[in-house]
Amino acid sequence: MGERITWRPGAIELDISTPEAGPPMVQRFTRVGDESSPDPACALPIAEIHLGGEGSGISSSERLMGSAVGRRLRFVDHREWHQDGMAHLAVTSQDPATGISVVSRWSSWPDLPVVRCETEVVAGAEPVELRAVSSVALGGISAPGSSWWRDHEVGFAHNTWFREMVWQRRTPAELGLDDSGLDQWGITSSRASFAIGQRGSWSTGGHLPMGVLRARDQPRSLLWQVEHNGAWRWELGDQGGALYLVASGPTDQSAAWMRRLAPGERFCSVPATLVLGGDDDELFADLTRARRRVRRPHPDNEALPVIVNDYMNALMGDPTSENIPPFIDAAAHAGAEIYCMDSGWYTDGATWWNDLGSWEPSLRRFPDGLQAMTNRMRDAGMVPGLWLEPEVVSVSSPVAAALPPEAFFQRDGRPVIESGRLQLDLRHPSALAHIDGAVERLIADLGLGYLKFDYNMDVTQGTDVDADSPGDGQLGHQRVLLDWVRSLMDRHPGLVIESCASGGQRMDAATLAVHPVQSTSDNQDPLFTAAIAAAAPTAVTPEQGAVWAYPDPSWSDERIAFSLASTLLGRVHLGGRLDLLSPPQMELVRAGLAAYRETRDRLPAAVPFWPLGLPGWHDPVVALGMRDDRGELLTIWRRSGPRTVRVPLTGYAGRGLDVEIVFPKELPTRATWDADAGELVIELPDEPAARTFRLRGA
Repeated sequence: MGERITWRPGAIELDISTPEAGPPMVQRFTRVGDESSPDPACALPIAEIHLGGEGSGISSSERLMGSAVGRRLRFVDHREWHQDGMAHLAVTSQDPATGISVVSRWSSWPDLPVVRCETEVVAGAEPVELRAVSSVALGGISAPGSSWWRDHEVGFAHNTWFREMVWQRRTPAELGLDDSGLDQWGITSSRASFAIGQRGSWSTGGHLPMGVLRARDQPRSLLWQVEHNGAWRWELGDQGGALYLVASGPTDQSAAWMRRLAPGERFCSVPATLVLGGDDDELFADLTRARRRVRRPHPDNEALPVIVNDYMNALMGDPTSENIPPFIDAAAHAGAEIYCMDSGWYTDGATWWNDLGSWEPSLRRFPDGLQAMTNRMRDAGMVPGLWLEPEVVSVSSPVAAALPPEAFFQRDGRPVIESGRLQLDLRHPSALAHIDGAVERLIADLGLGYLKFDYNMDVTQGTDVDADSPGDGQLGHQRVLLDWVRSLMDRHPGLVIESCASGGQRMDAATLAVHPVQSTSDNQDPLFTAAIAAAAPTAVTPEQGAVWAYPDPSWSDERIAFSLASTLLGRVHLGGRLDLLSPPQMELVRAGLAAYRETRDRLPAAVPFWPLGLPGWHDPVVALGMRDDRGELLTIWRRSGPRTVRVPLTGYAGRGLDVEIVFPKELPTRATWDADAGELVIELPDEPAARTFRLRGA
């Protein structure tokens, strides 16, 4: 009998068995104080490793679970240490058949029930071909003794263009994981699984790389996220009368990924984070705290300046020396602190989509030079900013011919073309030198302090140039991309770089750990944007999540206030026709930004909560709150339905509650506190309306 590893970093308890005749397995993973103990038959090998030339070890090769290598692993040793405020555990195993070593690393903070996991594979005396490497493999994640197929809910989030962060709830049975009577025949696992993943360079272009499993009859939940800005996959299935989770980055089956390791060579998986808790509020509060701790520090995360961008529902990629000055003046009058000129500044043509790659300002659009516009922004008291798509070169651009073919993604000797564009491969020195030089030139020439890095195509093919597989070329490029963005901000400590990919199509934890600002959506309708804004803190910290407000002169005051309210518990991205607003409309915008400046200092330490639950895409009323040691900020959006909205605040039931309107103070609002019911009762107009409140226990 081998030793048993008991790891107690603070808020969680982890037990790993190390049998002499079997692989190391996580036998118990719980919060401190949870006495439940899963059946040992539920456990999985500590890592699932798929190699070329080998099939699965059990039942179905479709799944990540069941690798032959995982079942051959044998414990070698383990190590514990403390570093950078975290406790760390590394468990080393070895496969006697291939000689590979597998190091499974777990890291946790003493005060959070959160663990970050990754897996490193080291080749032995012979080369190997990796086809999949789990970031984490964990059995027994459903409540012990439960009928897991009906007593739990699986949560996952659709994340498509214009419709981001739409969370769904399904029982395992509804997802194809059900009791099929196999246990009576001594079969411990079916061949079923439910998997979600992304293949290409839009890491969140379909789903968020996240999931949650919740027991319906007890406060026991597990939330997870895969932390990669490219391909990823997670799967649930059944093992030993319970559910399991395996999460990974790119794999052979889902992303054409393979990596050859020479003897002694290493490969490290993408990280994954696990959160133990009860309800959504508790889970996402702790995940928010963890996201802040792994994020690259930046002064923007505390300052939260107001950003104006002239694209959305405004100039729409058509800036000129004639239409930009009025917009700059209107933005400054509204109270903006950063002005970002969006797409189109580089092209002599009619559309911003073409002419990407050279990043030279258009003299047709700006005969006196673009610097005249950035100087005007600065003179108006705003930090000047500019939009780019740094990874993209139009096929018609002279850059396409100037750079070597190997500087672009290729497959089988041919360039990968998407929507008339080529994808730079930042692993290639000339590709990296080209875009780095262009950005440095723009910063120096124009005095830029803000850059919006957009990305409007999804390259699912990867690249096989100087790579063992297309998926491995993609993985290498994505890792270099983030290293380059870090280096830019290291060289320019005050520079803010926003991440955007057609809005929120690259809204993963790896990207968010680097960029201070993240675009959440391109949606142009304030009624839909409300649902996106309310769900945004599930994917991004509030101080990073930029939400559009786009006031229009044709709108009513209520509609303008509705749009502005969507930004107040996150980051303000102000668009719309600011230059055409009437004086009273502009005063309403100014009041909204003043309300934001009044409360934004609370957001960097606040955690989200949802008194009406996570928002549904068509819910008539959605709500988002932020909680800190001073109380709560709460935004309510009524999109349809009865004028009277009742919002449960159960923590204040039977107590007094001070309710103060934050925005819009200019519009009539009637809010009363029903202490007996524990509900805030709000009377709103017939049309869609939104209100932001400040709450404090009396």
